[in-house]
Amino acid sequence: MAVVADEDHEQQVKQPEKKKPESEDDKRRKKIVPGSLMKAIVRPGGGESKPAEGNQVIYHCTVRTLDGVTVESTRSEFGGKGTPIRYVIGKSKIILGLLEGIPTMLKGEVAMFKMKPEMHYGEKDCPVAAPDNFPKDSELHFEIELIEFSKVKVITDDLGVLKKVIEEGQSWETPREPYEVKAWISAKSGDGKVILSRTKDEPYFFTFGKPEVPKGLELAIATMPRGEKAVIYVKSQYYTESTLMPVVEGVDEVHFEVELVHFIQVRDVLGDGRLIKRRIRDGRGEFPMDCPLQDSLLRVHYKGLLLNEEKTVFYDTRIDNNGQPLEFSSGEGLVPQGFEMSVRLMLPGEVSLVTCPPDYAYDKFERPANVPEGAYVQWEIELLDFNTPKDWTGFSFREIMDDVEKIKGTGNRLFKEEKFELAKAKYEKVLREFNHVHPQDDEEGKEFANTRNLLHLNVAACLLKLGEHKKSIETCNKVLDANPVHVKALYRRGMAYMASGDYEEARADFNKMMSIDKSSEASAKAALLKLKKEEQEVERRVRRQFKGLFDKRPGEIAEVGTNDGQDDEATSENVEKDDLDNLDDQEERTRQTTAPPPPPGILSQLRKLFTSVGLNRCTIL
Repeated sequence: MAVVADEDHEQQVKQPEKKKPESEDDKRRKKIVPGSLMKAIVRPGGGESKPAEGNQVIYHCTVRTLDGVTVESTRSEFGGKGTPIRYVIGKSKIILGLLEGIPTMLKGEVAMFKMKPEMHYGEKDCPVAAPDNFPKDSELHFEIELIEFSKVKVITDDLGVLKKVIEEGQSWETPREPYEVKAWISAKSGDGKVILSRTKDEPYFFTFGKPEVPKGLELAIATMPRGEKAVIYVKSQYYTESTLMPVVEGVDEVHFEVELVHFIQVRDVLGDGRLIKRRIRDGRGEFPMDCPLQDSLLRVHYKGLLLNEEKTVFYDTRIDNNGQPLEFSSGEGLVPQGFEMSVRLMLPGEVSLVTCPPDYAYDKFERPANVPEGAYVQWEIELLDFNTPKDWTGFSFREIMDDVEKIKGTGNRLFKEEKFELAKAKYEKVLREFNHVHPQDDEEGKEFANTRNLLHLNVAACLLKLGEHKKSIETCNKVLDANPVHVKALYRRGMAYMASGDYEEARADFNKMMSIDKSSEASAKAALLKLKKEEQEVERRVRRQFKGLFDKRPGEIAEVGTNDGQDDEATSENVEKDDLDNLDDQEERTRQTTAPPPPPGILSQLRKLFTSVGLNRCTIL
């Protein structure tokens, strides 16, 4: 067996590497025949390097007949605009003779290429359209001056915006909407005429996402870190009207010289413009790698202000907390949600100004006495430092399980406070870490398995409260796949089935509970009673909704009843027995205060509604 394996290995080693797929340019080069393209050097170039794949090449081109008559030229002295041609090797479309010839040139070189028709616009299926009245069936001379070539970053696929880096920046973070940017900017047309001079006193200040710079320039600056210097080539379709400069008629291309001095990180945290974090002072490290993680212990100073004319300060840790910073652990619901979301995007030492809407500030959190209900607030926050959560490396099994109990206890508290997303995150964190825990004996294995099952069921309870019934069922199945007679998993899945309208599946789970464990009869019967009431309520609404629809004789039209909304209210208190595991081992009766779950699909609803009133027995004649 070992010999065969070695032979297989040798065969794998000897297998040739996969060849790079043949490009369209490679296919075109195969059409070149000896004598169809000749080169003569008119003026030698300098250096040793030559243009390569991905390089931008800038060159002047003059085309003449063999007897010296100029056909066309980029040079102004021969009737051209004076603007050299830009071409990206491997990206731009170009005639075959220059596709083959330009990569043989040095910077500053002037060469004469003698081309037969099939090497220029006379090529069959030439990708470049010939200019009007161009003698594409004639043998011609192409005089090329290679001005420069360099690596460029392609910003837009149509090559309408390119960037050449002159000096590398200081980090990798780049600006984006709605960042505020300071940059030195100057601009020239393609033929070198100055369009915009660099300002002397201050860099230009603009906000991303607003028409304050041409679109193409903004696209390129979005790839620049602080301190980078670059030349940005923008073609006319991306040279849009802006407050920086007007659009100059007749200019096909603008070359911008840009030095990105600084940018202020402004983040639309929610994406709807309501929770805005604006960085006032940079922090230490790189964003976002050095930002706080979930479950970090954070130390912050902050000042809270009302957005009134007086900018009333309602709290300041340096004054109201005896100069001591606020300490809190992230992910535990100890501060307003908008506050924590913003701090999680900060670096140590950073100062940010956060504008927060009421539903992410104090409307759903203990509100300071001097903050009106429904008020937008502003926090000036300084993240002093933070400690990252400890992992379980080097822990004994008992130490790990003790830590699990603490985390689980925090999750249970969050569940009681109806912060279900945060509670779910706590349980899921432990479940992820459990992938790296390996019990050493049967006793540890049993404790480990039981704890993991309880955590899954706690996650399922959170999902049920969040209205994610399908995911709740799937989570319960993780427990039932390993232990099909797990009573609490059956109960939790039954409740999820009932919430999603799958009444038969729910009834089956509740009945199975009683058959497995007689002590669960009380919970199962209570659930079955609630299930019966749910079904009766659905049937009653359906009968009202479709009253008279099937009572008419053939040919008569029945009006479908309308629901005036009075019967939508629950006939009971909708109180369920919520047995979230490990909430001090108590079974609490809690009123369902979460938003109503999304209804199942309309076809599924109709099927169940018609079945409940016996309409599934009707046949179409």
